[in-house]
Amino acid sequence: MVSSKSEEGLIYNIKLSSVGPARVTGQDVVYEPSNMDLAMKLHYLRGIYYFDSQAFQDITIYNIKEPMFLWFNYYYMTNGRFRRAESGRPYIKCNDCGARFIEAQCDKTLEEWLEMKDGTLEKLLVSNQVLGPELAFSPPILIQHTKFKCGGIALGLSWAHVLGDIFSATEFWNVLGKVVGGYNPPRPINLAHSLTKANSTQTLQKIVEDPLSIKRVDPVEDHWIAKNSCKMETFSIHVSATKLGHLQSRTDIQGPFESVCAVIWQSISRIRDGPGPQVVTICKKGEEKKDGLVGNTQVIGVVKVDYSIREANPSELARLIKHEIIDERLKIDEAIEKERGVSDVVIYGANLTFVSLEGADLYGFDWMGHKPMNVNYLIDGVGEAGTVLVLPAGPNDTEGRIVTMILPEDEIMKLKFELNKEWSIA
Repeated sequence: MVSSKSEEGLIYNIKLSSVGPARVTGQDVVYEPSNMDLAMKLHYLRGIYYFDSQAFQDITIYNIKEPMFLWFNYYYMTNGRFRRAESGRPYIKCNDCGARFIEAQCDKTLEEWLEMKDGTLEKLLVSNQVLGPELAFSPPILIQHTKFKCGGIALGLSWAHVLGDIFSATEFWNVLGKVVGGYNPPRPINLAHSLTKANSTQTLQKIVEDPLSIKRVDPVEDHWIAKNSCKMETFSIHVSATKLGHLQSRTDIQGPFESVCAVIWQSISRIRDGPGPQVVTICKKGEEKKDGLVGNTQVIGVVKVDYSIREANPSELARLIKHEIIDERLKIDEAIEKERGVSDVVIYGANLTFVSLEGADLYGFDWMGHKPMNVNYLIDGVGEAGTVLVLPAGPNDTEGRIVTMILPEDEIMKLKFELNKEWSIA
């Protein structure tokens, strides 16, 4: 299938195909997302990995697809399709339907693209598809290969968050690089052969109060995306290592993530009416997962204050973010279980949400000895309170941080002005 040029006229010659496991997974194998996984079902991660022209020189599309068949033998659950049990709880039928593979071309050089890129343009390099409205035909992951005029390449990963968090997604992607290098991953033990929780009709007898970190939305049925009353826009800024040092000095050296979040929290409070936001959600790396297993194990917690944020001391805000997070994972688990996994909620943007990518091996992907020159991740399905991602600007700390913000469209210019006044960087 080939499309015409995109509306922006930058991406063209788009072709669609599929790639899946090289061998049959088995009969009636299912994968059951946890309650935490289902709490994230309306969110999507979009990763973009940029490579210079040398990395994929003389590499054909077949050369790229070939190792994926072995890779998907290991991650077979990512190639299944969602179904619902009699109780309504979603599960994945591991039927080897495959991942969608997208080929595209860009009429700009990689250098030109990186000079002009923003959150809106980057979405052209990765699929924005969501799950549904026909769940049985919707792939949880899509991979896009975009070739620039100069021979540079962007590899885009669209990852349904119900599969796992950013740490799962990056581990998943990095294993592909290992397979390309000759690594033969062991086949995981089948995760299930019959439904358990997915068929359960039991509910918790305990009345559970909703945690602060979730927001219920109108029922989405089988089209897994929440509707906002306003348009959300994405923009990014680069905070250099020098500027990061100044920020940490202002916040008593609490750490890069905490320092950035404290200043942005206060800046956002100054463009919004009232003393808030007085509750923010913090997402960061949690306990280690077993190798190869996907899932949402990141910490999801809240910081709550009872005073005006715009008048607060940034050092105190940074301290709260570092030391006073109230972990809400158990409450989220209970809230989803209470409704047998059919709840429709958002977490990113339920409150103003800060997401730390510290600990995510963004630059661990290796294609035959070539590392990405730049990596970015975006989040789709963010609620109206907005979300801020803090990720490394390069493979080491000396390159500072990239701060990507997804906020209501009418707040963007106001926040840029506020950040320019505070940081002289926007």
